[in-house]
Amino acid sequence: MRSDQTQTGVRHRWPDRAFHWVMAATVIVLTGSAFLPILGIRFDWVPIHWISGIVLVVAILFHLVRVFAVHGFREMIPGPEDIREAAGDLAGRAGGLKPAKYDAYQKSYHWASAIAVLAVTITGVIMLLKIDTPFWRRDPSIMSDQDWGVVYVIHGLSSLAILFLVILHVYFSILPEHRAMLRAMIAGRGPLFARGNTHEQD
Repeated sequence: MRSDQTQTGVRHRWPDRAFHWVMAATVIVLTGSAFLPILGIRFDWVPIHWISGIVLVVAILFHLVRVFAVHGFREMIPGPEDIREAAGDLAGRAGGLKPAKYDAYQKSYHWASAIAVLAVTITGVIMLLKIDTPFWRRDPSIMSDQDWGVVYVIHGLSSLAILFLVILHVYFSILPEHRAMLRAMIAGRGPLFARGNTHEQD
């Protein structure tokens, strides 16, 4: 996988960069407030956790508005070129692919992250019914113990998946061949295509 960095411009607009970094911050806070108490670090984590969760929900809704009103789904939907790219990389014959803002691997990561984040968010919103907040009173009787167990399992598994995906994302973002993409997420300008006609033979 190689990026076509011959054409540069505004890769990410500021609202999309803001969403990315707000989501990153809330995921870090949510992960810390969830796992640090398990490791024995005691603090009043529940308010921090649910407030960060609400911020994450708002950020996701903002992103969905941007997707429907500005970007559309086309750029992120996997297609035949993505299959050709992955198959070509496996066979050592990458090349001759149509330019695309996101390559097959970025699309795959996006959908894996989307599924995990939606799972943890939906179950998290349901779990809010079990705590008292300034806006509502707890009502755990809305579901049976068995149903609550399913919610907790999905929430826990999706949280672990997000932790893995965050580590993976940070690792790949700091690799030398991907630093232009990282700079684009910070400053906006960067390679217009993650996949282009400049794939080289391995």
